[in-house]
Order: sequence, then C-alpha cells, then structure tokens
Amino acid sequence: MSLLSRLTDDMKAAMKTGDKDRLNTIRLLRGQIKDAAINQQKELDEEEELAVLANAAKKRRESILAFENAGRDDLVEKESKELKVIESYLPEQLGDEEIEKIVDSAIQDAGAQTIKDLGKVMPVVMDKVKGRADGKVVSQVVKSKLSL
Repeated sequence: MSLLSRLTDDMKAAMKTGDKDRLNTIRLLRGQIKDAAINQQKELDEEEELAVLANAAKKRRESILAFENAGRDDLVEKESKELKVIESYLPEQLGDEEIEKIVDSAIQDAGAQTIKDLGKVMPVVMDKVKGRADGKVVSQVVKSKLSL
C-alpha cells in the first residue's frame, strides 16, 4: 500500500472519529504529496513520498523552535500535534550510536580525513539514512568526526 493510499484511509478514519487535528494534518500532507507529483509530472514512488513527509517534519521542527523563542505556546502546541502525526508515517529515527556507525563507515569509504572532506562524506551518509535521521544531526556528527 502506497503512502498516499494509507493517508487516504487514515483521513477517512479521522473523519469518522471526528479527530480534526489529525484530519487537517493528513489533508495537508496529501496535498503536499500531490503537489510534488504535479511538479515532477509523474507519480511519486515511496521514497519520494517519504521525502515530502520528512521535509514537512523538518519545517514543523523549525517552526516549533521559532515559536518557542517568540513565546507563542499556542502555536508550539499546534505544530507539535502536526509533527506527531507526520512522524507516525515516517520510518523510525536512527539513534546516535547507529548514526555514528554509518558516519564512521562513510568516512572510511570516502577516505576522508579533514573537515574539507565534508562534501565527500555527507552524500554517502544521507543516502544510507534516507528519512531516518535529521540532516542537521548527521552534519554535526560528521563535522565532529572530521575535526578530530
């Protein structure tokens, strides 16, 4: 079952239960996936659909930080609810230890030694962690390993 089909089924279930927050978020996600398909002029595969959701989750995390800094607790709560729904469709996130193992492997494969080799390592790591780790976290781990 494709992600879009699953979202459609969950949208119908949310309508029946009256869960407006979940319903609105799912509608938003379905729209973003459909927009991406229109922009690319083709049906999205599972990986591309997950990329759309990962981008939506990233935007929510950034919004939550901005709203916390501005003292807007009402908006923090709204964005947090949306993020929780989005994350329920994303694959389970990797832990720090797993990310470090992948980074170590990528550094060895790329023959990287200094921070100047960041551009060689990041694409390899991001390809391996697709949707299962935040790019900022990965970048920080790679930078810390290469700056030693």
